[in-house]
Amino acid sequence: MESIWSRTCGIRRRKKLEGKQKTEIVVIGAGITGILIAYKLQKAGKKVIVLEADRIAFGQTKNTTAKITSQHGFLYHHFIKTLGRKKAFFYAQANERAVREYVSFIQNEKINCDFEETCAWIYSEDEEQLKEEAKAAASLGLPAVFEKNIDIPIQNAGGVCFAHQAQFHPLKFIKELAEKLTIYEDSPVEKVERECVYTPEGAVYAEHIVFACHYPFLKFPGLYFARMHQERSYVLALENAKQPNGMFIGVNEEETENYTFRNYKNFLLFGGKGHRTGENIEGMCYESLRKKAKELFPESKEVTCWSAQDCVTFDSIPFIGKYSQKHPNWYIATGFKKWGMTSSMVSAMILSDVLLGKENQYQEIFQPNRFSMEGVLGISCEVGHAVKSLTRRIFMNPEETQQELSCGHGGIVLINGEKMGVYKDENYHLHIVDIRCPHMGCQLEWNQDEKSWDCPCHGSRFTYDGKLISNPAQKSLKSWIKK
Repeated sequence: MESIWSRTCGIRRRKKLEGKQKTEIVVIGAGITGILIAYKLQKAGKKVIVLEADRIAFGQTKNTTAKITSQHGFLYHHFIKTLGRKKAFFYAQANERAVREYVSFIQNEKINCDFEETCAWIYSEDEEQLKEEAKAAASLGLPAVFEKNIDIPIQNAGGVCFAHQAQFHPLKFIKELAEKLTIYEDSPVEKVERECVYTPEGAVYAEHIVFACHYPFLKFPGLYFARMHQERSYVLALENAKQPNGMFIGVNEEETENYTFRNYKNFLLFGGKGHRTGENIEGMCYESLRKKAKELFPESKEVTCWSAQDCVTFDSIPFIGKYSQKHPNWYIATGFKKWGMTSSMVSAMILSDVLLGKENQYQEIFQPNRFSMEGVLGISCEVGHAVKSLTRRIFMNPEETQQELSCGHGGIVLINGEKMGVYKDENYHLHIVDIRCPHMGCQLEWNQDEKSWDCPCHGSRFTYDGKLISNPAQKSLKSWIKK
């Protein structure tokens, strides 16, 4: 599984951090968020070091569908009702300005990244809801209108069109910016203490620390693990499929029947089948997506496929700002839901201003320390998921045995009276792992589509043989091989 972006763009390797260094600002994470923040600050004259646990853009950036848009689904009518018009306006304008910032970046820096201005559409079978959303978005100053007839092969009652949005190649974009920054790869952050960030072979002392690592790996302070969850979604790159006139996303009551698509050159990127991380035990997402693709685009041919993971906050608004009151020199950018491109730029706009001592008119709506009744309910929900997972680990015994596992499949089984995760490869070798997530002890679940162990509590992921794929966990699983 490799995204179309990874297939068509390589980024040169950087060395790992060794020894001690000192700088003004250290950014944790070399995805598009960290790179944009670091680049803006360096352009303003700050000394910045970026630390990356793996490779530049290795996480979510290489797996995005790369839509640059202020169109974020059925959101603005809801925000006006729940947040009030003023906050809804600032959210809308922050993201619309982010679109314009990309245009300026690409033009001013002369970046060749297959940038293309296009329209972004929401389609649905609910005409009244579409009209309601178009009216709400337009009232907030966004370029949104309802259109009754749209030319897509999926049944709909029309769509909301956001004009002057964009799409691009995210790795070609980030590659150009990264060349101008000091970045250390293969340097996972193990510990952060006040003004110091520690990696396995080095440390960076900095006046300010920015967490741009997708999901914050520290449990305290901030309680971010209790205020967010992670979701996965899947994408196919298709040849010989009808090219859409714009970027599209479906918003219907049945979440699993919502699909997203855009073109990249002669490819159609067709995605959907989203679910909470840790809830794909049967592994039917790719199969279902391929079946739908054949139905809609019968002449198409799959070239590659991949998946993405998104952090979702309790109110669907990212956390961008001060990490916590306890650490005034720490900052965070996370919780982008499925809108990482504009949210990354909004993060760079806000945090660069804050770190340069400037006021930013958008920072209040995104402040991480916000709390509300919706937030309390969100925390209760996340705690409930964690308790459920811990209960399953302690009290529920698996029904399957290691002998019953088919080749190429995994599952939780009892070995010498202890629950373990087991994957049986094509040579009948058993890859055995400790089923407890090292982050907070939740029971991992098998993901048959991607042959991985996923945490349903906080979204950490591991390969079938226990190697860490993504945080908030910071270390791999204990593992054994039985031949």
